[in-house]
Amino acid sequence: MLKTLSFGAMHISIAFGVTYLLTGSIAVGSAVALVEPLVNTVGYFFHEKFWQRRQPGRFAAS
Repeated sequence: MLKTLSFGAMHISIAFGVTYLLTGSIAVGSAVALVEPLVNTVGYFFHEKFWQRRQPGRFAAS
């Protein structure tokens, strides 16, 4: 769990840092740092659903 939390903190920090460097705005950097991980999480959910459907043997008899 600690590794997951540290990765999340790193992700948010990088999103803020890159956006702040590009825009010079703390407000925009903060907004992107909060919104981007949320959108990415939803995208990951659908990405996993897509790949689960492509697994061989998905319809194999038990």
